[in-house]
Amino acid sequence: MSVIQQIRDKYARWAVVAIALSLLGFIMMDAFAGRTSVMGNNSTTLGVINGQEIDVQEFEQKVKAQEEMAQQQNMALGEESRQQIIESVWNGEIDRALLQSEIDELGLAIGKKEINDILFGANPPQDLRQGFTDPQTGQFNVQAAQQYFANLRKSGTPEQKAQMNQYLESLELQRLSEKYSSLLGNSTYYAKWFVEKQNADNSLVANVSYITVPYATVSDSAVKVSDSDIQSYINERKDEFKQDVETRSINYIVFNASPSATDSTAVLNTISGLKEGFATATNAEQYLTQQGTTLPYFDGYLAGSKIQIPAKDSIFSLPIGGVYGPYQDGNSYVLAKKLDQKVLPDSARVRHILITNQAQPDSVAKRRIDSIALAIRGGANFDSLAKRFSEDPGSKDKGGVYEYFPQGQMVAAFNDFAFGKPVGTRDVVKTEFGYHLIEVLGQKGGEMNYKIAYLGKEIVPSSETDNAAANAANQFAGDSRSLKAFNENYDKNLRSKGYNRLLAADIRPNDFQVAGIGASRSLVKAIFEADKGDVLEPQRVGDNYVVAVVTEVEKEGVVSVAKARNVVEPILRNKKKAEQIKTKLGKITSLQAAAAAANQPVQVADSLSFGGARNAALGYELKVVGAAFNPANKGKVVPEALEGQAGVYVVQVNNVSAVPQGAADINIQRQMLEMQARQQMMYRSPLQALRKSADIKDNRSKFY
Repeated sequence: MSVIQQIRDKYARWAVVAIALSLLGFIMMDAFAGRTSVMGNNSTTLGVINGQEIDVQEFEQKVKAQEEMAQQQNMALGEESRQQIIESVWNGEIDRALLQSEIDELGLAIGKKEINDILFGANPPQDLRQGFTDPQTGQFNVQAAQQYFANLRKSGTPEQKAQMNQYLESLELQRLSEKYSSLLGNSTYYAKWFVEKQNADNSLVANVSYITVPYATVSDSAVKVSDSDIQSYINERKDEFKQDVETRSINYIVFNASPSATDSTAVLNTISGLKEGFATATNAEQYLTQQGTTLPYFDGYLAGSKIQIPAKDSIFSLPIGGVYGPYQDGNSYVLAKKLDQKVLPDSARVRHILITNQAQPDSVAKRRIDSIALAIRGGANFDSLAKRFSEDPGSKDKGGVYEYFPQGQMVAAFNDFAFGKPVGTRDVVKTEFGYHLIEVLGQKGGEMNYKIAYLGKEIVPSSETDNAAANAANQFAGDSRSLKAFNENYDKNLRSKGYNRLLAADIRPNDFQVAGIGASRSLVKAIFEADKGDVLEPQRVGDNYVVAVVTEVEKEGVVSVAKARNVVEPILRNKKKAEQIKTKLGKITSLQAAAAAANQPVQVADSLSFGGARNAALGYELKVVGAAFNPANKGKVVPEALEGQAGVYVVQVNNVSAVPQGAADINIQRQMLEMQARQQMMYRSPLQALRKSADIKDNRSKFY
């Protein structure tokens, strides 16, 4: 980890990053607040979890906090990432409410000593370990971490202290969750008789002869599955066919508004016209600012091996001031100007003293570092002053030394000094983290480094291209005001032009994207504001205009016959085929008679396992396995044809025997089974069961 990265982790931003890493992976803030409801009416109630109301304003504050954390980690915040944050915060609210209720009921708690052990014990949080690990020794610097928290409590800003408290609360709730899971896991018990019975059963093997009458021997047209058949099947299994929220399906047409070949050529011509001006510009950064560029200007050098761009060899071979391009890089046309090149070391060794300007005025930090520099010039010991005054825990105990680190690991100003100045140079350098007194102790290796400026112009659709797609979408939507008109209009006017009528099913109220279309929360909201058969106004999604019609509305509760048909119809079709096959077979008297009636060969399956393991001949036919180990069937033909996965089976059980097992220590087996069950608890959160039994009302779609 670079010195600057360590510094970033130690100070104001560190708390934000640490909180983000922990909270995003587990649970949001306010773990122990025990808040009472502040809602005056349902207009501000985002949701209700087992009677506990979630206020939309409080929820939005948490969403914004997460967004700020993401931004400080340089994460792009688009529509999709915002909706993901909303989903993360909502799930955190559910988990917190459900788990806190269980914790309160059980009386679980964490004391000061335990939270101290969580932070600074043998297994500190991963983000804390990363932030305070000495890069030279690889050891967690407990003293530095403790000092950081102590300083934050003493002199941190109110915002920093609040973030620290939120981080600690999340760790406490995580530990409480672990305790709760351990309570459940340690309740696992396997009785001795159960293990003995399991061993005896697993030792059984069977040999059977059988015939199979595949379902494919009866044509699909010979059976009919009615709506009433499917409804009866659903009614018998309502729990299997329940959905917790309303879902909708749409048909849609996409009208492409992406840049045309003409648009691409226009951008190419535009950037080509800037090539001469770019080449003659004496200040590349200023020229890029004036013209605008999709690629930000970097005022530094990069090693040739680390530059990954198209045609880099051609760019490297340019004379100083030469311009290459335009060339295409992603969705942009680019000009590259070679500003300079020089051989720089591959790695550098430095020592430094840092005085931060975040907990004190900048002018005070500058005076302190200047005083230290003056003292060293006067003969003071650098090592001693670093240990006494440096505010970088990662290096101060080593006299401020950072052993050899690679080019580009530090922030620009620090990096440029370490690699651009001769060995022995010492001076004050300012970075965004404060003031450093840096001395270059050594440099190794050497590679050609390049300073290159890039002028990029994005390939975007012209207004003509966009208008053409928008007009086509509006005309189609205007002529298609019902599902019937939508389909007729498509068949008449669009099918022959190569447009496709597509389907998106099972769209949920809080979805932020639609399969096949992309991220568009506005489209999802429009779908749920419409009625079945309504045609929506065109929606811009990415480089497309989308016209959709609502084809299905599935209310919360037991699903409809239409929605269940795809799943249920194959099952019922095979059941009806099985009935026909059984009728053809008649009464089962012998395996040979059944084989003759079905015109199927007799086959043999040896070494069937009672545990239901896949058999090479039969596959996973559990009904056949069950019949084979029924003591009443040993040495006989099973008197009833069996409906299996692949067809109808007639089975004769030739023999059932026990395979000798090695001497087993029942107590050790019980211990192993219980240990495995506890390990599985690590991957099966009790929150899943708590959610299933909880009463959760989700009103997010009304607000987002």
